[in-house]
Amino acid sequence: MLSFLHGITNLMTLSLFTRIQASKIALARCFTLTQLTYASCDKGSITKPEAWFVKIVSTLFLHSNSLDTRVLSYFGKHLTPSLVLEVVKRLNNPILGFKFFQFTREKLNVHHSFWTYNMLLRSLCQKGLHSSAKLLYDCMRFDGKLPDSRLLGFLVSSFALADRLDVSKELLAEAQCNKVQVNAVVYDNLLSVLVKHNKLDDAICLFRELMKSHSHLETSTFNVLMGGLCSAGDVDEAFKFLNGMRSFGCSPDIVTYNTLLHGLCRIKEVDRARDLLKEVGLKSKFSPNVRSYTTVISGYCKLSKMKEASSLFDEMDRSGTKPNAFTFNSLIDGFVKVGNMDSALGIYKKMLFHGCPPDVVTFTSLIEGYCRVGKVNYGLDLWHEMNTRNISASLHTFSVLISYLCKSNRLQEARDLLRQLKRTDIVPQPSIYNHVIDGYCKSGNVDEANAIVVEMEEKCKPDKFTFTILIAGHCMKGRAPDAIVIFYKMLATGCSPDEITVRILSSCLLKSGMPGEAARIKESLHENQGDSLKKSYYEGTNSDVPFSVH
Repeated sequence: MLSFLHGITNLMTLSLFTRIQASKIALARCFTLTQLTYASCDKGSITKPEAWFVKIVSTLFLHSNSLDTRVLSYFGKHLTPSLVLEVVKRLNNPILGFKFFQFTREKLNVHHSFWTYNMLLRSLCQKGLHSSAKLLYDCMRFDGKLPDSRLLGFLVSSFALADRLDVSKELLAEAQCNKVQVNAVVYDNLLSVLVKHNKLDDAICLFRELMKSHSHLETSTFNVLMGGLCSAGDVDEAFKFLNGMRSFGCSPDIVTYNTLLHGLCRIKEVDRARDLLKEVGLKSKFSPNVRSYTTVISGYCKLSKMKEASSLFDEMDRSGTKPNAFTFNSLIDGFVKVGNMDSALGIYKKMLFHGCPPDVVTFTSLIEGYCRVGKVNYGLDLWHEMNTRNISASLHTFSVLISYLCKSNRLQEARDLLRQLKRTDIVPQPSIYNHVIDGYCKSGNVDEANAIVVEMEEKCKPDKFTFTILIAGHCMKGRAPDAIVIFYKMLATGCSPDEITVRILSSCLLKSGMPGEAARIKESLHENQGDSLKKSYYEGTNSDVPFSVH
């Protein structure tokens, strides 16, 4: 049989059909072996002969502009819906798959399975071919096939994302007309998509339409929309939907209340949030959870109302609700911001007492707090404790310590931290290096500053402030030529110098007896001649080691 199949392949390669009868015979022999096993296709598996048949059909379709009527007739007799699905899979291209679908539907009158429609609809939408997907869906409906809840949910969300909300509504309306029970997850997903992509007005309009049509809505559907409203700051409108939920026969759950609590704290109405928290505890069938309490505690901490935050924390403890790391970190950060390190440390000890392991956020807040009040050594002690606990530092942790070490003129220690940072996978920002570079420049050690910039370029690009700091540092040391090199490096990397940078450099050049160069530097700022200056001057410098000049 393989010889017959290879013969067919050769005929197809030559694109000749003069011996189409031989092809027909080979196909027939191949098909004879598959007739008894077609039922297996419906279960998602095919035999080897069937696989050869699928391969032949796929190749003929790909390499033929037109097919002989006898081949068409043969295909029409033996291409089952399950084998069509296998051909579409083999084509592995939504456009070709859709063309093959049209070909078999129009030329061969093949009735396609739900799974062919399902796969093609998903692949077309994923490729952004929503017009073709709509045509395919219309064919599916014409064939009397309905999408299941999962496919319907996918299509509704996908068309909404493609700004085809009209089609999404049409799909939902059609499902209702056919008395198809639409899973609430479909509505949830659609509203989530609209909210996430800043189409809140569309979400509200659609939701009101769903309420009017008495669609199958659940509490989760209301929660999605209320979450969108709270994120947009329209908490009062979210409360209106809370009342609508009750009249619709849905009961709010803890997610509903947590959403509203977060919304109120977001707009700084924390006292109102606390009142709602009390209401949940008194009138609901369930109690506030750790997220409920933590949301309001965090709200008070952000407003520096630490007395209220501490009182609510004690209330939480009495209620038997166990605080988590977010709860403790909110309190620690709040006390740090008001400069009360004793209370911050007290919360840290409570955290350990409750068996809640501290994380990088905990240590970073405490380190920053001690550094703010001038106790950098305490911050370093916490840094070492964090390392002992095998807690990896974040970029913010490094930035805080390096910044305050530089302010305390402890440049070598800051330099050592930069070396530690280099050994991590953290991608730093230029500002973290700028603190140390500035410190060395002000201390007169511009050579060390140059070396740091070279190391910096291995992790991130210098910014405008890096170059300005270096130019000022070299000018302070009377190194005008080096400052010029740095200036043109600044232009070469696409950083635009401001008036302060130009004024510093121009003043240095005038003092160094280089008035002509000073004039050219000013022109680069005021007449936008940076590109020509960069080309004429910088090409003559060693661009690989721009900061190693002496």
